Amino acid sequence: MKKYLFFVVVMMLAVGLKAQPPGNGNVPNPERLEKIKALYVAYITQKLKLTPDEAQKFWPVHMQYEDELQAVNKSGLQEIERLEAVLKVKKKYAASFTKVLGADRYNQFNIHDSAFRDKIKARLRDMQQKPNGKGRNKE
Repeated sequence: MKKYLFFVVVMMLAVGLKAQPPGNGNVPNPERLEKIKALYVAYITQKLKLTPDEAQKFWPVHMQYEDELQAVNKSGLQEIERLEAVLKVKKKYAASFTKVLGADRYNQFNIHDSAFRDKIKARLRDMQQKPNGKGRNKE
């Protein structure tokens, strides 16, 4: 499993080195978005040390969770209502995640999820600010 994840990450990084046209505004192009998703899966799987059985249970729940969060974020709610709706979704899925991961690893998931998203946002922001679109090379 670790060899497979390592291979996926290396391949995604190798493909990412090729020049790509920038995305529209803050939304990366579809190819880049798929790469980000693959890196996210590898990152979370590695950070949480998910076993194959845990991963098989975790990722379907996570996909439903992400779908609901995306729906909330696209809903056009005012900021305070959007934050309340996001919190409601997180509360709804907390028991499902805890059942698969346990309480401590669920807390770790939230930390790693947030850290990954912050890194991606910073990377995209840097790429938009650089005229050549390459951004910084900091991990």
